[in-house]
Amino acid sequence: MPTNTIRLHRVLRATPDRVYRAFLDPDALAKWLPPHGFTGRVHHLEARVGGTYRMSFTNFSTGHSQSFGGEYLELVPGSRIRHTDRFDDANLPGEMQTTISLQPVSCGTEVDIVQEGIPEVIPTEACYLGWQESLTLLGQLVEAEIPD
Repeated sequence: MPTNTIRLHRVLRATPDRVYRAFLDPDALAKWLPPHGFTGRVHHLEARVGGTYRMSFTNFSTGHSQSFGGEYLELVPGSRIRHTDRFDDANLPGEMQTTISLQPVSCGTEVDIVQEGIPEVIPTEACYLGWQESLTLLGQLVEAEIPD
């Protein structure tokens, strides 16, 4: 079954540890990962190699939900996350693999994301658009310095 791969790159004004935490904290994920117009819910997240996660996005306009989950394959604190993704919807078959690489740079963290195995039925440009929106929200979360 044919699949697609996308690659994203961002520089965020935050430490690698802070960005890493945003990918593994259930409340943080629910806040930044759903693209504009969607809400998110993390149903389960066990952040360890071999651990699993399950979450869903809900279209705020229509109420339609899409759930998905996967397994953590590699976790290197402040540096790298690699996990699988699989949609619950039989119309979106196959297993994807997402690799997030974090590198400290002079002004914060360089973030590189590669998502492989995206079902052919999902347009690549829609994936890029969704990730761009999500990464904007990630930046807003991790770059904020709010005193207690």
